[in-house]
Amino acid sequence: MDKLKAMQLFVRVVELGSFSRAAEQSDASKSMISKQISALEGSLGARLLQRSTRRLQLTQLGEEYLQRCREILRQVEDTEAHIQAQQQLPMGRLRINAAMALGLTALAPAFAEFIRRYPQIELDIELSDQAQDLLEHNFDLGLRVASSSFDSNYVGKAITQFSYSICAAPAYLQTQGPIHQPDDLRHHQCFEYSYFRHKNLWPVGPQGVPIGGRLKANSSVFLLDMVKQGMGVGFIPRFISYPALQRGEVVEVLASEAKPLMTLYALYPVRHFVPPRLSCFIEFLQDWFAEHPYL
Repeated sequence: MDKLKAMQLFVRVVELGSFSRAAEQSDASKSMISKQISALEGSLGARLLQRSTRRLQLTQLGEEYLQRCREILRQVEDTEAHIQAQQQLPMGRLRINAAMALGLTALAPAFAEFIRRYPQIELDIELSDQAQDLLEHNFDLGLRVASSSFDSNYVGKAITQFSYSICAAPAYLQTQGPIHQPDDLRHHQCFEYSYFRHKNLWPVGPQGVPIGGRLKANSSVFLLDMVKQGMGVGFIPRFISYPALQRGEVVEVLASEAKPLMTLYALYPVRHFVPPRLSCFIEFLQDWFAEHPYL
């Protein structure tokens, strides 16, 4: 038994929640993975997983072993990264967590260009509207839009900054009236983004403007679609609104008013050696967004 490989498969099965999903995302069959983990349990003399037809559950010893496995595999990766750094060979797998809206809009073309440029680096991307704990879920990198610092377990590299656009469909403005100054927003159907930290106060103008409307949602992409349909006004990140603005599906109002900026960070756990593939990816993103400042 290749114990290191068995440990990798064990961690993968736990992360994905099933042998079938682990088999789909690796060069191994479901039966082979099951045999490897059974052999691992046999060598340890302890059961790591409780198996049932519906789900897998870690035993108490399995929980402890999982943490140790992750530490060992991270040390192995650090050692490989050190050797690769001496040879300047960016290769291997990057497991990335990013916000759903960001991944479906601004990041998609950047990821595509990176894959074309670096064929020896494999990207394993998970998009989620809720930020995942990178260490707990064994991510190499998280892409976070934030305005605050991060705890000491992580390194945060600024990639770029995004602004907001206040958007409305031309047909909506024709029927509901123009918006010339921030206070005009009080008289319009303004959509609220569920995770927006300012809630129903849009940070526009000297003191911000309280808004109200009949729609609240946890997706800015969805809110933009509702804006396109003439249902109201949206406070939309520019990396989402830019294509619709270019096509004339929506127009920007109050463009000259100051709005807050969001910073996109590449966030990764503190480690002794940063793998060349990770450094390469971060530098690529910084360069890519510098070449696409309109976002």
